[in-house]
Amino acid sequence: MIEFNKENVDIYVPENLELDAALERTTHLAIGAHQDDLEIFAYNGIAECYGTKEKWFSGVTVTNGAGSSRAGKYASFTDSEMQAVRYEEQRKAAHLGNYSAMVQLSYSSAETKDKESSDVINDLISVLHQAKPEVVYLHNLADKHPTHVATALRSIAAIRSLPAEQRPKKVYGCEVWRDLDWMDDSDKVALSTSDAPNMAMALIALFDSQVTGGKRYDLATAGRRLANATYFDANSADADNSLSWAMDLTPLIEDNTLSIAEYVNEYIDRFKTDVNKNLIALG
Repeated sequence: MIEFNKENVDIYVPENLELDAALERTTHLAIGAHQDDLEIFAYNGIAECYGTKEKWFSGVTVTNGAGSSRAGKYASFTDSEMQAVRYEEQRKAAHLGNYSAMVQLSYSSAETKDKESSDVINDLISVLHQAKPEVVYLHNLADKHPTHVATALRSIAAIRSLPAEQRPKKVYGCEVWRDLDWMDDSDKVALSTSDAPNMAMALIALFDSQVTGGKRYDLATAGRRLANATYFDANSADADNSLSWAMDLTPLIEDNTLSIAEYVNEYIDRFKTDVNKNLIALG
């Protein structure tokens, strides 16, 4: 049985298996900073695994939800009360999405962003070692939320610590607090989010503390996915009606010597080059 650093880690396995067994069958794993992040950025994996016995989706949420925005009926909630609400919302999403396992590690944002601590990394290593997923979904490294970036960096560090044969085949950095429409089309990984649109909406709507508490993530996420599909190609009919963009982070876990900052800056430089090409050619 995995031993985590926090005593109040929240573990939910919808089928009442032991956590180890639920992780062992996992093929698709998402690691996010906050409750509802997985349902926003990793729906491709949730939908791909839903209703099958060959593929299983599991999730890890790193932080405890205490810093969540709150308004309306949640405006007077204390941090501990909000934590309890957020944990329960995430469990409901795991049940609806038929996740194999859902682990909430209960760190604060400050602890997650502390680059001197290895606690988050070690917990993620334990999960990854047990699950050995084929595909991992993370926050993208150009996200504007510092806790999202920190979570992605801790996740990459954890994967890089594994033997090569235990590392996932694919790692994707996905959209939440900065979309990836700015990336060159040749750099974008298109993750279809078209399947079961009713479930896609319902999963996010389950996070009532956010949706009725001042953030319409349900509408915004559906809108972004539609916009991605519609505005991808100006010269042909849409091949998909709902898409999430991802940054391919696989090279970073295939070669531990690659600089993460330099890797991300290569995407930015290609975007800059493409913009300047048109300005110079047409100006």
